[in-house]
Amino acid sequence: MHLRSKRFCLRVAAVGWLVMMTGALGGRAQQPAPQQSAGKQQPVTQPPLTVDRDPVASPDVDPPAQSQTGAPQGVGQSDIARENGKYTLREDAYEVRLNATVLDSSGRSVQTLDKDAFHVYEDGVPQTIASFRHEDLPVSLGILIDSSGSMYDKRAAVDKASLDFVKLSNQEDEAFLVDFSWEAFIDQDFTNNIDKLQQGLGYIKSSGGTALYDALVASADYLTKNAKHPKQVLLVITDGEDNASSATLEQTIRRIQDLDGPVIYCVGLLFGDDTDKRESRHARRVLETLAEQTGGAAYFPKSLKDVDSIAAEVAQDIRTQYTIAYRSTKSPALGGYREVHVEAKSKTFGSKLSVRTRTGYYPKVNSASDQNGDPGFNKSGKKP
Repeated sequence: MHLRSKRFCLRVAAVGWLVMMTGALGGRAQQPAPQQSAGKQQPVTQPPLTVDRDPVASPDVDPPAQSQTGAPQGVGQSDIARENGKYTLREDAYEVRLNATVLDSSGRSVQTLDKDAFHVYEDGVPQTIASFRHEDLPVSLGILIDSSGSMYDKRAAVDKASLDFVKLSNQEDEAFLVDFSWEAFIDQDFTNNIDKLQQGLGYIKSSGGTALYDALVASADYLTKNAKHPKQVLLVITDGEDNASSATLEQTIRRIQDLDGPVIYCVGLLFGDDTDKRESRHARRVLETLAEQTGGAAYFPKSLKDVDSIAAEVAQDIRTQYTIAYRSTKSPALGGYREVHVEAKSKTFGSKLSVRTRTGYYPKVNSASDQNGDPGFNKSGKKP
């Protein structure tokens, strides 16, 4: 990847996706996306994921007993494919990966639970946990900084908090830096070099409106196509609500869920005499919804001096999460939104534990749009 003037224009170029989503949402896209509404969207019909296992028969071993249809006994005809005299067993499979934070009744993080303490439900059906980890896993993350005109006086504090956030992260983490106003720009591609990130922060100029949703969609797309770690996070710092995006809140959440996308942490700088109270309440609800639907958290510091400590709290949260994976009992071929609920129980803490993780997902399937490189980047673009 080559940077021209150290910057790219980051656009939501998936116009076909946006048109499809607008039609699918049937005029409801302008409303904030509560948890229930996301689950009612009807996805586009897509082919199921399949997993190829080792051939049932090979030239080096005796072939298995066969039924009258020629298929290995005990295997349904619809479950196999025959090619060059070998049978390959195929099955619909989808592994769901959850990053979970557990809090006690006082809101303190709980770090001493084992696998047996967790119970996972998908659409109300118990799921079997296939893998469980509680360690500091490396993360691919994007730092999204609002560069609208109203952020001018807040930039110094935000820049310091952003750098401190990365310094407190896992040494194997990789981060890219985005600023957004009318459009979104990458100021630094994936790196773990603090000096490069600091240099990227120097390119940001505060002016224009706030295209938050477009920036989130483009950044989530970029993570999906370029991140080297499966654990992925977006940290967004903004001081107001979206007023310039082509995407809506509901479309943004749907797209991120379609991508099996990143956890979103939000820092809302919704203070100051110039902040309209009604606008501030709406902006707060938006950031809370983005975080809740993806398993992250939203923070609202009372002043700029609190931003740095919040960044440290986010870094700590990311590094101390439980990672849970299960293979859904529901075939991905059925499509549709699946609600996820995780419970944690411990005799030590009683039943007053809460688990923060994403509230649901759409099964991810490969599509033509996933094979087109990096749509969304205009490599010759410059910020006006």
